[in-house]
Amino acid sequence: MTEAMRDEDAKIRLNRMYQLRFPKEELEKKRKLWKILVNKILQRYINMTNTVLDLGGGECLFINNVNCAKKYVVDLNPRTIEYADKDVIVINEDAANISSVNDKTIDVVFVSNFFEHLKDMDELEQVVKEIKRILVKKGLLIVIQPNIRYAYKEYWDFPDHHIPLSHNSLCEILIINGFNIKVCYPKFLPWRPRGRLSNLTFLFKIYLDFPFLWRIFGKQAFIVAELTEDI
Repeated sequence: MTEAMRDEDAKIRLNRMYQLRFPKEELEKKRKLWKILVNKILQRYINMTNTVLDLGGGECLFINNVNCAKKYVVDLNPRTIEYADKDVIVINEDAANISSVNDKTIDVVFVSNFFEHLKDMDELEQVVKEIKRILVKKGLLIVIQPNIRYAYKEYWDFPDHHIPLSHNSLCEILIINGFNIKVCYPKFLPWRPRGRLSNLTFLFKIYLDFPFLWRIFGKQAFIVAELTEDI
């Protein structure tokens, strides 16, 4: 099998995985929840003049809702373009080699539920280095990440979860690679990757307004890291 054939096979399997895990009937409910999450929490780290890149953005639930000057989403799934709004530039490239994006042109990189899908720690290091390459000085990396310390029962239910990451291990990787940790909540969002979404809009608003609930129900970490100026 040639490399091109392997790449095409990987895209087909990725598309099938999306269809299995993210059924269409749940998409509108997820959009409502993400709109709340962006407006209440994530937007505070993003200025209207910023250029923002959603890495492994999939269904574009974050990037479609954020308010900024320029938007990118990077995902190998060719169907990502079907989810992206018209003002979002879609890039179907490997996260470790985003050749379409120039050095130091992105103000904020957002990553949600992606790092655990990388093959190993070496690939994670390559992705972090690529994020460093495209970020401007003092640019931000915002991460929402299943925390194996609190989601250890669910973490390995998926055959494409390869890297066990806690908030501590991820922060250490980022610090080693020249980031300064600005915010770290070990327990932020609940994690129900295979649960059907209910009509939880009202409850989700309340949940985000009361951080003490995060410490009870949260299984995903929330990290905001700034690229240091001298790296």
